[in-house]
Amino acid sequence: MTEARETTHFGEQTVALEDKQGLVNKVFHDVADRYDLMNDLMSFGIHRLWKDAMVADLAPPRSGSRAYRVLDMAGGTGDVAERIVNASHGYAEVVVSDINSDMLRVGAERARTWRYPAQASFVEANAEELPFPDSSFDAYTIAFGIRNVPRIQTALAEAHRVLKRGGRILVLEFSQVDVPGFDAVYKSFSDSMIPPMGRAVTGDAQPYQYLVESIRKFPDPARFDAMLATAGFKRVKHTAFSGNIATLFSGWKI
Repeated sequence: MTEARETTHFGEQTVALEDKQGLVNKVFHDVADRYDLMNDLMSFGIHRLWKDAMVADLAPPRSGSRAYRVLDMAGGTGDVAERIVNASHGYAEVVVSDINSDMLRVGAERARTWRYPAQASFVEANAEELPFPDSSFDAYTIAFGIRNVPRIQTALAEAHRVLKRGGRILVLEFSQVDVPGFDAVYKSFSDSMIPPMGRAVTGDAQPYQYLVESIRKFPDPARFDAMLATAGFKRVKHTAFSGNIATLFSGWKI
């Protein structure tokens, strides 16, 4: 007998679990050079405010007796890492990690123009199997990337492993709009505008059709809170932004 393969979702499609990462990689290889431009267009620039809020919540220190190390996972283009370094006045050390080499290429090129370029390094890695020692970071951030991980619970366990005791996780992710009336408007905009916008900017609508569908498959805030708790995080909470278009989750390794 042939053993049944474990499956997961890739947008609205059901795919073999081991195939999802390759499919996601292709999406981001295809859009890497215009990824941030599309984020601006899709969110009318509001994603920048959400990321500012995440870094403000992190509140990286500006001095101390030892290095303050942050792992910014799925952070290829470096926009969150740059915010963290700037907020710390160049004190924080950020490892920008991504499974996608094209996204990292874009980020590393941009980092040369940062105010504090020496404070970031770029490492290709899988969120489900990080190449870092236990207890090696003070904080773990991931913005709009966790929903693309095939085994989210495994990635959260890895985040917990590499954090020091007293370390913090911050996850910024698209969520389920919960404002009556606005939810229908947002769904209509997502379906009718985002894929054609992607085609106009990048030449291909399919990656953005996937992104729309992947948002709808992501766990609701209460369920994701429970996943963080299962991974070992304490004092888990979440904050909704813009009618819950996006949600900021946080937890501590205690």
